[in-house]
Amino acid sequence: MLILSRKSGESIVIDGRIHVKIVRVEGDVVKIGIEAPSDVPVHRREVYEEIQRSNQAALTRQNAALPKLPLPQTERPKRKIAKGS
Repeated sequence: MLILSRKSGESIVIDGRIHVKIVRVEGDVVKIGIEAPSDVPVHRREVYEEIQRSNQAALTRQNAALPKLPLPQTERPKRKIAKGS
């Protein structure tokens, strides 16, 4: 793990495409801003871990049978159109 010291307003660049900026420090909370290309997913760790758990559960879940849909009717009754409408 790389550990860097940054002050408010300073930033780091990852792979030339991702910019992480220290926006402000409030007590023991650090506000950061992240600029990344739209094809790079950026998540808080707890959200990322939940996504991974959900994906794993979807892979291991038994495939449930899909509901049977009614077959389309070959001949549909013609609707009468009221005159004057």
